[in-house]
Amino acid sequence: MKTLGYYNGRYDELENMTIPFDDRVCFFGDGVYDAGPARNYHIFSLDEHVDRFFNSAALLDIVIPVTKQELKDLLNDLVKKMDTGNLFVYWQCTRGTGIRDHAYTEGAGNLWVMLKPGELNDGTKPIHCITCEDKRFQYCNCKTLNLLPSVLYAEKAKKAGCQESILYRHGGRITECAHSNCHIIKDGKVITAPTDDLILPGIARAHLVRMCKKLEIGVSETPYYLEDLWNADEILVTASSNVCLHVDTLDGKPVGGKAPELLENLRSHLYSEIIEATN
Repeated sequence: MKTLGYYNGRYDELENMTIPFDDRVCFFGDGVYDAGPARNYHIFSLDEHVDRFFNSAALLDIVIPVTKQELKDLLNDLVKKMDTGNLFVYWQCTRGTGIRDHAYTEGAGNLWVMLKPGELNDGTKPIHCITCEDKRFQYCNCKTLNLLPSVLYAEKAKKAGCQESILYRHGGRITECAHSNCHIIKDGKVITAPTDDLILPGIARAHLVRMCKKLEIGVSETPYYLEDLWNADEILVTASSNVCLHVDTLDGKPVGGKAPELLENLRSHLYSEIIEATN
């Protein structure tokens, strides 16, 4: 199959799939999701993604209709039905189906999966970013389907000729990006925001932290601010399919470029980790 959509046991090419009109996602964006890359038909860090998926659901009182192992088995089976093994693998669980009402009826949710061809970004090409005040809702640590703020920030970056928006809260604290995590390198150390309720605990972020420790690079999981962003030796952006990107312009001004050897050490090891794990 070139693409694949799955809904509660039924699957087909994406263009042939339909969902019930009264799935709560249609009215409320009521659901959680997770996603990651597959290479050579191997989904990278599947255990970590599934754990985060179930955690997001638990925080929002959504009942996933399968166990963790059943979900992993399903995803691995669906990947094998594709024409290519290099994929973007996405799955979500909505709260359920019923007549529109803000209060919801208890019960199992609806499970969706979407597969499409996708390639890993090796991170060798720098990206451009802008800054935006972070005005999103207060469930940033849940990978919820309520993505309108992120959509608007992503579109703002696109219109500015950039690939990402780096978000900051009132007071200038850097949180994350529209659909990525953000980190800085300063004086030989990686600084990344703590995993509180202001950021999504990214899987790629966790791999970055572990890789720093493996390579004996100092890492600090502490708040940092706009001033720190502008004064950083390097600015990093990480996501599951963009394992270690670096920023060379911010709001149209040059940034980074002061720690190229440390940056390349991290980028190459993080990218190689995925290549080796998916061979």
